[in-house]
Amino acid sequence: MYQRILVPLDGSPAAESGLREAVGCAKGQKGATLFFLHVVDDFSMLVEMTSVRSFEEMLKGLRQYGLEVLAKARRSAEEAGVHSEGLLREVTNERVAEVIVDQARQHQCDLIVMGTHGRRGFSRIAMGSEAEQVARTSPVPVLLVRQAQEAEAPAAAQPSAARP
Repeated sequence: MYQRILVPLDGSPAAESGLREAVGCAKGQKGATLFFLHVVDDFSMLVEMTSVRSFEEMLKGLRQYGLEVLAKARRSAEEAGVHSEGLLREVTNERVAEVIVDQARQHQCDLIVMGTHGRRGFSRIAMGSEAEQVARTSPVPVLLVRQAQEAEAPAAAQPSAARP
């Protein structure tokens, strides 16, 4: 069904949920390819550079982190028998969502699978939602995967009401 799947990754638990879902989708499709994308957004880094020695040093660290995220994802795909490619992109004056949609077009993807934090209310307004922006602007279907929640405590471990 879906042969070319773009999977944006940032190393977060939400992105890990998206990764697992994408590998599961591709595993059953003969000839499917996963395109793992990590975006180094150096604009946000500029805002927080008050204690950083050098911009280049920080950028080098972000690139290395991105390469590690991509390598881990590729290992997961390989273990599942799924072909994959890693894409590292750097941006300064672009929204990450724009880069994701652009990469989906460039690689002729027919699906984007990405994790979402599921923020609501003020935190969504304050932090924005790249996933929402991708879903609104993508030329291909987008599968948003909610971040996996920790398992709830078993009933025996939950406090019970006092009995008379």
